Amino acid sequence: MAGTSSQTGQERAAGGKAARAVWSRDFALFFTARAIARLGDTMLPVALAAGLLQHGYGAGAVGLAMAATAAAFAGLVVFGGVLADRFSTRKLMIGADLVRLGTQALAAALFYSGHVVLWQICAIGFVNGVAGAVFQPGVASTVPRLASDIQGANGAIRVAESAAQLAGPAVAGLLVGFASPGGVFAAHATTYAISALCLLLLRLPPLAPGRRAVAGRGSKAFRADLVEGWREFRSRQWLWGVIAVWCVYMIAVWGPTVPLVATEVVREHGPRAYGLVNSALGAGTVVGGLLALRLRPRRMLRAGAIALVGFAAFPASVGAGLGVPAMASGAAVAGAGMSFWGVMWATSVQTQVPPDVLNRIHAYDVAGSLAMMPVGQALAGPAAAALGADHVLLVAGATSFGVCAALLLIPAVRGLVRVDATAAVSERTAAAPEPSRAEKC
Repeated sequence: MAGTSSQTGQERAAGGKAARAVWSRDFALFFTARAIARLGDTMLPVALAAGLLQHGYGAGAVGLAMAATAAAFAGLVVFGGVLADRFSTRKLMIGADLVRLGTQALAAALFYSGHVVLWQICAIGFVNGVAGAVFQPGVASTVPRLASDIQGANGAIRVAESAAQLAGPAVAGLLVGFASPGGVFAAHATTYAISALCLLLLRLPPLAPGRRAVAGRGSKAFRADLVEGWREFRSRQWLWGVIAVWCVYMIAVWGPTVPLVATEVVREHGPRAYGLVNSALGAGTVVGGLLALRLRPRRMLRAGAIALVGFAAFPASVGAGLGVPAMASGAAVAGAGMSFWGVMWATSVQTQVPPDVLNRIHAYDVAGSLAMMPVGQALAGPAAAALGADHVLLVAGATSFGVCAALLLIPAVRGLVRVDATAAVSERTAAAPEPSRAEKC
């Protein structure tokens, strides 16, 4: 009993130390900025769809407006990584938020006035994508500077973003119903104002000693930074191995799953059922983030890849024509697995990559991860027409198993040991006395 009480006390002390390693004034500000911005981002599709349809445009126009943002982001995020390694990440993020505050305020004014022209909305979306490409790389290097428990920090942010993703569409729907699409854009602009204010109040600690300064100016130096980032990315087999597998995942699993699940569930069970399934997916991502706060696997990518197997339940349950409760359960399992993998991956990148190239590496990671998603979405329709949407979703579920197996078959991925685990083992080995024969037994 005494041993049990002592162990419980040690666990409580460790839990308190972990909490202190995450939460601080500055991390709370960054946490709030990420959660509020995510809330606004999940409101945007509802605002675009309702606003453009209300002004006589079709679904193709909505897709074009969203594609303008995605194309600018995916095409320029690598350059954003170079900027983030050369300049103050906090100032870049504040500037990006202020740009998006202005663009979304302009969009709100256009919708309020009733003067809505598609090319203007697409141009606003393109500028938002450029700002996002400047903002996103700095996120990777900010988390390690604010919290010593990087996994706990990533888990907390993932939970907050998942909760915001659940609430965003509902808030947007209420604003559209009680105000207008312009009201949603105004609210979205406000989220960027709050994010910028939080980042303005943020005090980042100084960079770690020994960080190499980025030298040189002009286009040659910029290209040299790009090349160095690519060289660092290519030198880590676990890094480019995951991205290579992820390209297949985006084409064969995620790309077709998102549009085909929507069409199949709405056609067979109605929009309310799709809302329930989508909510279950979001709730699952919250659970996955909470699990990532508690579980500390020594080989993070191996644990994340095993958890990612759960995503197969989402497309497979819809493709098999199961009932709404079963599809919602499959979506919840999928969300938990995807969220847990996301925390394990983000923490591995942030702890394994040197700080002086982290922003560029993260930019290559984001660009590589997103590059094949539009391809998968574009192929979903023709594949469904040729094979049937249910068969394509069943194939996506089976391919999800294959993707997880491929990740585990890469020695550099399954064998990657967390940095803090390695350090802790080394410290304990150096400090601990040689165990007695009785202790060994």
